[in-house]
Amino acid sequence: MLRRILKFGSLSLVGLLVLFGVLYQFFGLRMVMMGGGRPTLQFVMNPEEQAELIAQHRATQRESFEVEATAAEITTPMLVERSSTPEQLSSEKATAILTTPSSWTDFRGPLRNGEYNELPILTDWPAKGLQPIWKQPVGGGYSSFTISHGRVFTIEQRGTEEVVAAYDVETGHELWTNAWPAFFTEALGGNGPRATPTLFDGLVYALGAEGEFRCLDEETGQLRWRTNILEDAGANNVIWGMSASPLIVDETVIVLPGGSNGRSVIAYNRHNGSTAWTALDDRAAYASPMLVTLGGVRQLLILTAERLVGLTPNDGTLLWDYPWGTYNDITVAQPLLLGNGRVFISSSYGSGGAVVEISAFGETLGIREVWRSNRMKNRFTSSVLYDGFIYGLDEAILACIDPATGELQWKGGRYGYGQVMLASGHLIVLTEDGELALVRATPGGHEELARFPVLDSKTWNHPAMAGGYLFVRSLGEMAAFDLRQDEK
Repeated sequence: MLRRILKFGSLSLVGLLVLFGVLYQFFGLRMVMMGGGRPTLQFVMNPEEQAELIAQHRATQRESFEVEATAAEITTPMLVERSSTPEQLSSEKATAILTTPSSWTDFRGPLRNGEYNELPILTDWPAKGLQPIWKQPVGGGYSSFTISHGRVFTIEQRGTEEVVAAYDVETGHELWTNAWPAFFTEALGGNGPRATPTLFDGLVYALGAEGEFRCLDEETGQLRWRTNILEDAGANNVIWGMSASPLIVDETVIVLPGGSNGRSVIAYNRHNGSTAWTALDDRAAYASPMLVTLGGVRQLLILTAERLVGLTPNDGTLLWDYPWGTYNDITVAQPLLLGNGRVFISSSYGSGGAVVEISAFGETLGIREVWRSNRMKNRFTSSVLYDGFIYGLDEAILACIDPATGELQWKGGRYGYGQVMLASGHLIVLTEDGELALVRATPGGHEELARFPVLDSKTWNHPAMAGGYLFVRSLGEMAAFDLRQDEK
């Protein structure tokens, strides 16, 4: 009997191994590491297959658009001068649809704080979830979106190329692409670019995972200038790839290659790419630079792998610093301005959160630590501020803390290592598993109003919003939702 059991068990194990081998070899079954080191089995396309799927989809999309445009011209003689290309259509929508200042020009919004306050949004979501106005495949990577003039922009991995792509807001039609040879991969995080394009004055500033930095025309995608920030700084890439999104400050664009010899921070002339100034010797982290006013002084707010610093925007002179480091230099969350010279910072891996206060003392700036605790540990996400309270993911659980004291107000709801943004007094949470949730922003307790699946594959990408349209993406899909109240 024992022999039969052992024989049956051996045959079963062999059968399972054969089945797993077939699924691995022919269907892309892989062990995918989620945030926190949680392994899951997922069917994953290789980069070449994903690129081919996208190419086929975009070709079909173009054919469909051409048919629709032709039909409209035939059946509606008054519209013979209607746009016949996606590019022209997008230009019309820049005037007709987005007549108000509807834009999301930077990573996590114009102020880089994850807050959308342009229009009231729909908060009465149907029980079965919202229906996307469009949904389609996208290349790999963790870039978010920026939005302007009826176009939405992101960076993707397509096969062996990194691609900046522009899409039409209302239809998802691909308007243009700009690509270069690059393939960044990391075993835990996966493939693709990490940083989000920055928009300013009709130009797109896009940074790839291996340091390729390009300035492109917003309407056409035409290259204006390029460089490689790692080569310019003489720096090695960080473990999870270049992630800090470029920042426009006056006539410069700021990037964080993390080089030594005073080249950790580089300011390029935004018009031609020449070097304006360099500063610091710090190792690079993953948070994006910000332009702020603290202690009455306009300055750059930057989280390196070693500290939080304030720099003068014109030449990078160090104004103040506050030591802040974590395991493997994994500092990802954006600093959060609280008012009155106070800044909240947070990291995982045992670091927790802290509030510091920057004040003027004569002609100099000083810094003091207000409090530090482990009540809010942002790993891959960033917190938001609403009505005097901080909301964010403490590891994988949503939490609310009092910024004055660090005291925990509540903690509840598991969302994995997803992302959070603020709109109309509500938290829009894009979970690690690709669900979209709506949570009321109140210190009274965790109150989830809706939750439904949206995307396949691992989702660490920040949502973006402009003109009442919400844009989300994962490693393999992107989608848009109409949250305008007046249209419902």
